[in-house]
Amino acid sequence: MLVRFRGKCEALSRFHCFSSEYLYSTSTRNNFFVKYLINSLGFSKEEALLASTKVNSWKFSKKNPDLVLNFLKQTGLDNTQMKILVSTSPKFLFYDVSKTLKPKFQCLMDIGLSGSDLVNVIAKDSTIVERGLVTHLKPTINCLRRTLGSDENVVKAIKRTSWLLSFGGRNVMGTNLLLLKNYGVSDDSIQKLVLRNPRYITQKPEWVKDLLHRLEKDFRLSLDSSMFPYGFHTLASQKKARCEKKLEIFKSFGWSDDDILTMFRKLPYCIALSEVKIQKGLSLFMKELGFESAYLASHPSILIYSMEKRVVPRMQVLKILDEKKLERRKVALYTVVSLKEKKFIETFVLPYKDQVYMLFLFVHLVKSDILSRWVVIVWLLTPCKKSYIEANLNLVLLYDWLFFDEH
Repeated sequence: MLVRFRGKCEALSRFHCFSSEYLYSTSTRNNFFVKYLINSLGFSKEEALLASTKVNSWKFSKKNPDLVLNFLKQTGLDNTQMKILVSTSPKFLFYDVSKTLKPKFQCLMDIGLSGSDLVNVIAKDSTIVERGLVTHLKPTINCLRRTLGSDENVVKAIKRTSWLLSFGGRNVMGTNLLLLKNYGVSDDSIQKLVLRNPRYITQKPEWVKDLLHRLEKDFRLSLDSSMFPYGFHTLASQKKARCEKKLEIFKSFGWSDDDILTMFRKLPYCIALSEVKIQKGLSLFMKELGFESAYLASHPSILIYSMEKRVVPRMQVLKILDEKKLERRKVALYTVVSLKEKKFIETFVLPYKDQVYMLFLFVHLVKSDILSRWVVIVWLLTPCKKSYIEANLNLVLLYDWLFFDEH
């Protein structure tokens, strides 16, 4: 019994010695790694300690990190860019240069990725360099190139969704692209769809098929329409239940199914607006201004503008001009709201600056973010040819402008 106990004690003693030695060795290697990051890349001690927790210290040997940093410098990366890569993924320093980094970097640079773009893509997903060059990276890039038409577009898609290159379901991408073509979606629309959000072609084919069915059957949007990419994005960006809730808001204002379909085919984004914005817009245009649903459905862009910062202030400007009985260009509210800011000011503000009570008009516009401040100051600095009362009003406005908190 005593012998057996003594044997266990000896085993525990040996294990304790081994553990202590291992912990000491690990701690020492960690210290070396921390010092290396500080001395080689300018890490702070806190940054280096954090990075050291992300790697297995047993991998560290000074030789390999030096080779990696030399390679990155030869690639054209500066110290800041190298630091970004290493801080995001410290294991980067342990990759084999000739077998892993060099061929993968060259593959990415061949399609036009370089400098900060290259760093950002890899920093977002360092597993890209762990993927097989022949078995994964090149086939994925070729698939994207066939779909998007150029390396420039491939780079745009990768920058938007870097994990496209590490995504394991390349066959899923191919299946979805073939599905879109079989449904009659044009190459141009597929290209726009993928560039807008590459994630769409990485979803389950059943999900893509369901969206195509809803677009074609529920919303009667032709899949060869130029609006297809926007319609697809609108439905893909929200749950079906939420979309249905928004449609109910339109119907509560008397919109027919045909009205809704007309609006969607012209500007699908209207269904992506928040429920509050839809409610406000319909209340203003239909209840207060008396517009019919058919008119709004055929001019849907009027609904997407900000009620508070664009529509209402411009309506007020027209109201002031009409109350002063000044001749102005007679145009529909839709046209007025759709005008670019500069054109609106040139047409409906500046020509009447001498006849209109400018204090209210300009303060209202400035605080609604409609009028650029440079326009205000130009007006204020224009020599006043009226009475001293008007001059004082301008000074009041200048004071208000100087101390108005634009945030």
